[in-house]
Amino acid sequence: MYKFIFSQISALLFKQVPATGIGFFRILYGLITLQEIIFLYYFNHLIFDPIPYSDVEFPTITLFLCLWGIIAGFVALGFRYQFAVSCNYIFWIVFVNFTTMQRDFDGGFDLFMIGAGFFLLFMPGDKAFSIDNLRYKLSTPFTHYKTYPPRTVSVLAYYLPLAICLGFLYFDSAIHKLFAEHWRNGLGAWLPSTQPYYVSALDMSFFLNNELLQKTIGYTILVFQFTFIFLFWHRRFRIVYLCIGIGLHLGITLSLNIYPFGMGMLMFYSLLVPFSWWRAIGNLLSAKRPSLTVFYDQLCPLCNRTVLILNHFDIFKCIAFKSAQEYAAHYPALAAISPDTLLADLYALDNNNRVYSGLDTYIQIGMKMRYLFPVSMILSLPGIHQLAAKKYRRIADTRSRVPCSSDCLVSTALQNDSLYHRLFESIAAQKPKAFSRKLAKILTAILVLQLNSSIHYGIIYRLDIDTRQNAATDMLSKGSNALITVSQTFLGIAPHALYLHDHFAGYDRILAITYTDQEGVEQWLPFVNPQGRLLAPNWGRVHSMWANIAVTPTINNVRLQKFIMKVTAFWGQKMGLNLNNTVFHIKLKKIDAPSHWVYDQLHLNFSSPWTTIGTVKWTNNVISYNLPNNINAL
Repeated sequence: MYKFIFSQISALLFKQVPATGIGFFRILYGLITLQEIIFLYYFNHLIFDPIPYSDVEFPTITLFLCLWGIIAGFVALGFRYQFAVSCNYIFWIVFVNFTTMQRDFDGGFDLFMIGAGFFLLFMPGDKAFSIDNLRYKLSTPFTHYKTYPPRTVSVLAYYLPLAICLGFLYFDSAIHKLFAEHWRNGLGAWLPSTQPYYVSALDMSFFLNNELLQKTIGYTILVFQFTFIFLFWHRRFRIVYLCIGIGLHLGITLSLNIYPFGMGMLMFYSLLVPFSWWRAIGNLLSAKRPSLTVFYDQLCPLCNRTVLILNHFDIFKCIAFKSAQEYAAHYPALAAISPDTLLADLYALDNNNRVYSGLDTYIQIGMKMRYLFPVSMILSLPGIHQLAAKKYRRIADTRSRVPCSSDCLVSTALQNDSLYHRLFESIAAQKPKAFSRKLAKILTAILVLQLNSSIHYGIIYRLDIDTRQNAATDMLSKGSNALITVSQTFLGIAPHALYLHDHFAGYDRILAITYTDQEGVEQWLPFVNPQGRLLAPNWGRVHSMWANIAVTPTINNVRLQKFIMKVTAFWGQKMGLNLNNTVFHIKLKKIDAPSHWVYDQLHLNFSSPWTTIGTVKWTNNVISYNLPNNINAL
């Protein structure tokens, strides 16, 4: 295995491809992380407080969430890339392992966000769509923007995250699925979509009620997951796996209420998009010819930096920038303007030979860039235009007009401190064989960690093999668990046994919470609705808390009471209820989770009646329960 990995690394290490997909992947990762931080901020009292709003264990949690949010924004923007991804990786590990997020509020996607964050440490995420890329250009302002070469990266930067974060995950998950009856029956996608707790607000009954379609989807997922690791890199299969993968995870995002999981998986497919597609998309979005030509003083440092900034954000290539000293004489529309006047301002010429100067040039640039059109319209408004023109005039008239000396023409480029640059572009270029050997050893070690997890929990655990029969197997089992703890914490490598038979077998009852308002009318808490669906925004990790931990095939009263306490305290405070004067009712309805296909099973579960099985009341911040001792017997 080591020799195979070494040969593949040696063959692919110096194969250069566009950095576009990596940049897009970084943006998606940063935005998904940011939305999860916003979610955590909104639910911080429910998730982190032992008793929401009453017993606050982490008073500074919002501060650290804000700091993490800033870092996630840096990641999305590609600003201070190596610092940002390093801090983000630490934040994920700390929040997942040292708070209640993992134990009680598992988001379902935390582990592969940690894994993706680990690989971002070594990926060239700053080479496309990044502020850092602009910073590198600004460090050499007298280099014309067209002379910067296209940013390319090693193809390994695409293949390694896909193989480990997706390929290993899929293969491990497929092993677990073979032990689940409903997956063997082709109903792995159908069953969760018929359970009220798991579905989104979209009614997908039209698809769920087609047995052939559902079984086709179920078996396609099994084949897809088993074969992905072996074939995704092949040109003939790349588009096939791209389309199927996007379809499957888009379906999860839309049909189930675990949307962060679906979006987190979808982001990886930006790395699977064929490189020719990125070029084709770029050509399609780019203007056929510039609609505005801007003339600038090529000896002015401020003008050069301004041009580099504007060109960087001109993603549709609608603006052409030309030196006023070299090209102004070629345009008759500018002939009447004296050279001194032309160099004193930023002039522009559109395709109708209309001349613009000063602030009007910037307004036209924003309009031609398309996505900045609203900003340009605001700057054009009476009053705002006069104020902006006055501010612009103050800056333009005080800039240095002294011709640049030979000293300032020699600029020192900003040093690239990314791990990718140091490893792949410095060390690998000098000692390719030695670097390939070390990388092969690291990847072999990661493969061993994944095999350890898959064999331990995907085979031995599923076959119910008793490893405590003798001292040797017991020691191996404990050592395996220790390795899984390490791989799960730092690489996100863990068993991916999601929504299997041991999750749904016996899942025949669900619970909801209502309360009696001041008029004596029973109202539904904005948590679980009369259909049994978990309402937004109680999705993602809040859904996991209620549907996977509080309410399970075998309900544990201690766990259930803990989360009833959290939900009533949190939503009671959010809704402005007086907890001490409010009685909460715990309601139960019977549902079914069959391992064989049943027509309209979703609506059968929706229409099942509710019965009140107990009440909950708060007195002086202390909760009391009037619930059956054994809910499982109801």
